[in-house]
Amino acid sequence: MKQFYDTYINNEKVSALLTQLSWTNHLLIMSGSKSDEEREFYMRLAVKERYSSRQLERQMDSGYYKRYMLSKSKLLPEPLQSQQNPFLDQYVVEFLDLPDAFHENDFRKALVKGMRDFILELGKDFTFVGEEYPIQVGSEDYRIDLLFFHRSLHCLVAMELKVGKFKPEYVSKMDFYLEGLDRQIKKTDENPSAGLLLCASKNDEVVEYAMSRTLSPMMVAQYQLQLPDKDILRKKLQELSNLPEIEDKTEGSDNA
Repeated sequence: MKQFYDTYINNEKVSALLTQLSWTNHLLIMSGSKSDEEREFYMRLAVKERYSSRQLERQMDSGYYKRYMLSKSKLLPEPLQSQQNPFLDQYVVEFLDLPDAFHENDFRKALVKGMRDFILELGKDFTFVGEEYPIQVGSEDYRIDLLFFHRSLHCLVAMELKVGKFKPEYVSKMDFYLEGLDRQIKKTDENPSAGLLLCASKNDEVVEYAMSRTLSPMMVAQYQLQLPDKDILRKKLQELSNLPEIEDKTEGSDNA
């Protein structure tokens, strides 16, 4: 560990982060990361989000760094491309106490009940507005599963929950909801509303076809009910970036 610490001390930008981290968080990052890039990522994230040690440990256990890096390959919709991508391609919601078989209504209620943990997973720039948020069009009532406001994007974010795989028709429904939000709810100084379709699974090619002609800022992600296998995430990241195998420096190392 000493060699990593010495490296950071010699890097002015990174060494400045050390003074903003608790010693417990510093130890978690040093012992739980497998590359200098991953360590610096968690250092910056822990400072930005003001993580407690429990929150940081959860993010590391969920493979947040690898999931974030895999999500960077997904381009934001054009209206949001000038912004840093706040969305992940995969969300982990292991904190939900759901039965083996459940409906979308059960999923929504469980997320609302565990909103503190869900915000940790989404990012603290997300502010929860409400569930089953109503909009009325042509004297008919419609309800958005979950509505958030994102502070950095400065826009409303509609979230629709699907317990099955992604279907192309979900895109047109989200288009409709975003139009309703922009016409009825959005304030004049806010950016156009964005949408997140959270599905149990998705086929990236089907998603690309379904969204190729929509102009709405919209993302499709999948959720996982258990903590992911970090080795599988690591291999996916290596395949995506054509990186060599990352050695596990926590095993058989005299420097740790």
